[in-house]
Order: sequence, then C-alpha cells, then structure tokens
Amino acid sequence: MGKENKLHVILLGRRNNGKSALLNALTGQQTSIVSDTPGTTTDPVRRGHEIPGLAPVTFIDTAGIDDHSPLGKKRAAATARAIEEADIAIIVITANRFDTVEQTLARTLDERDIPYLVVHNKRDQQPLLPATRERLAAARDIPVIDYSATLDTDTTPLLDAITATARRVIPTPAPLAADLLAPGEHALLVIPVDTEAPTGRLILPQVQLARDLLDHHCIVTLARPGELHAIPWHADHAPRLVITDSQAFARVAAIVPPDISLTSFSIILARHKGPFDDYLRGTPAIDKLRDNHRVLVIEACSHHVTRDDIARHKLPAWIRRRAGQNVHFDFVAGRDPLPRPVTDYALVIHCGGCMATPRQIHNRLLPATRAGVPVTNLGMAIAYLNGIFDRVTRPLVKNPNTAGGQ
Repeated sequence: MGKENKLHVILLGRRNNGKSALLNALTGQQTSIVSDTPGTTTDPVRRGHEIPGLAPVTFIDTAGIDDHSPLGKKRAAATARAIEEADIAIIVITANRFDTVEQTLARTLDERDIPYLVVHNKRDQQPLLPATRERLAAARDIPVIDYSATLDTDTTPLLDAITATARRVIPTPAPLAADLLAPGEHALLVIPVDTEAPTGRLILPQVQLARDLLDHHCIVTLARPGELHAIPWHADHAPRLVITDSQAFARVAAIVPPDISLTSFSIILARHKGPFDDYLRGTPAIDKLRDNHRVLVIEACSHHVTRDDIARHKLPAWIRRRAGQNVHFDFVAGRDPLPRPVTDYALVIHCGGCMATPRQIHNRLLPATRAGVPVTNLGMAIAYLNGIFDRVTRPLVKNPNTAGGQ
C-alpha cells in the first residue's frame, strides 16, 4: 500500500488527453490546472482522497509523455520516477488511440508488475469504438472505461474499476511482529534517545510496532538501552521478544540472554515490506567489499542529517573499518535518481522503509536485483557487522537454514 498506508494511483498518458480533468473529477476538487494547451501539467501533482470501501488513496497526475523537447524529456523523466511509487495506474487515452506511446507505457507497467486500467476520455468528442474495447480486452485483458471528464458527473464506474484493479495489489493485512508472540506474552522495545530522536515523540516504526503488539494483546515495555539492567530477564514475565533500534545492537545483544529472541525495528520492516529473501542472500556481500568498491544507500524519505545519522555517518564508518577506508558511498533519498548506473555498486543498502510501500521498495530495488547486485536492509547490515546476523534474523525466517550464515 501507499505511503502512510495510502494506495498510490498514477494517471499516465499523452499531453492534452485530459488527465488533470479526470483527476479533478475523481477528487471532486480543482486539484490540477486544466487547459487546452498541451503540456499544462509539468511536475507530478499529488492529491489525497478517500474511496469508500477501499482505502485512502493518493492520486498522482503526471505530465504528458509525448513531448520530445528538451524540457519535455525532463518532464518524462519525472513521470518515470513517479511510476516507481505507484500501486496501480490509469492510462488515459482519447480518440481510440492506443499506439506506440501507450504500448510503451503498458510494457513499463507490466515489467514492474503494476496493474492498470484504461480510461478512454473525451467521449463527447469521440466515443469508444467497440473494436478498440475488444482489441484491448483481447490483447491485455484490462478494464476499459469510456468517460468524459467534462460531461459525466457520476464517477462510480471509474471508482469501481479502480477498486477492482486495486484488489489485485492490496495484501491481506499481516502483523508486523505479533505473530512472533502469543497473547499475553511480553515484548520489550529498546529505543535510544539521541540527537536523531524527534523531540517529544516516537518515530513511526516504534509507534507501529507498539500498536501492532497491543492489538494482539501482547504486553509491551519500552526502555532506553541504558535501563536494560532493570529488566527481570529470568523472571516468569521476562520478555519473550526484544526489538531494538539497530544502532544499539552491540549494547543490547550483550545484555539480552541468548534464549530470548532479539531483532530490530528495521529488520521487522524488512520482512513486512521488503524483499526479505533477497536481503538474506545479499547481506553477506559485506564480506566481499574492498577498497574502491562502491556502496549505494537508499533512504525512502528525506530528513535532516545530524552527526549521529546512522545511514550516512555511522554505517559507512563501520563498513570502512571492516572492509577498507576507501570504500565509497553514494546516498539517495526519496525519489531522487541514482547518481550512476546500479551496476557500478558492489552492494545496495535500503533503509527500513517506514515511509515507503512494499511496491515502492520493490521498484526501487528492482534494477539492482535484476542486475545481480546484492541488496540488503539497514538493520540487517548492522547486525552482520556486529556478528549477530543469524541471531536477529532467525526469529523471522520461516526456514532458518536459508539465512545468510555468519
């Protein structure tokens, strides 16, 4: 699902096909500027909306992809990046035209396993021909809706088609960590408070894990690493599971008895959202890093970087201490493009992804996995560097024998 548990629906197509008018019709608001002038929409426009019976959604209106001018190519690149965050897509066509431009879009969506539907817009100017509907149905087996964003006031057929398409990608809700415990059992969440910690509140993964465990009637305790000495580790109600911030792995692992399951927030998210098996296989590539190798660190969102930043400062220092001082690091955040071809990297490390969707993480890492570049997760990399990789992944692995071994 989409960022902050929203489904992301992207509108794609040629200039002047009425994507912005369609977005306004779907949201019931003048979200996007509408004009007869081709190329009115430049950067992607995002608008939140609630579809009854489905979920909160974010619609993404994009620039037309048939502008081959230098500026148009930049707009098309922005559209391509926006596709990476889409859960489903709407290809907007007019005048019964589904030619090279639309076929290229369809192939891109197929390659990324993004389901889509087609809206034939401006039916008041030229209605959808039965031959067009039959051709698309026979070749692609996708819904085709005939619509006019300027005349039709009932968006029910559109919303029904979006809902039906979305059902293909909405996963059955799964617990984050509560499946690791029985109701009434005790989980301890270890939360450092340093310059990276927000003032007066917890960060999203900590809140999500606590709520997940409480919803499944588990007992939840929160503590800072320095207070772990006060935990009754051998009492009847000792924690059955300890979930820590990854940067505190060394301190926490030295205190938590080996018969108590230990993992981290980031690794829990890796199992919940990421390509967990790829991470398990890719993490041991840390041992193959040498001087002049290059590592890519991907963060799902941007944030202020401090001296305690784990991804940009601490992790590179730990890796260089192990592999060589001349290991090079590149960092990208949000939807920023990669600074170089993915094949230039010996390892790709993704953050926990608390602000990303499984689809976004999949799409972000797809070029690396297809190219055979090892991928891992921030928490799993830190665990490997601390020599506890097997211990902290074992509680989450269906078959422990498939873990990366250390």
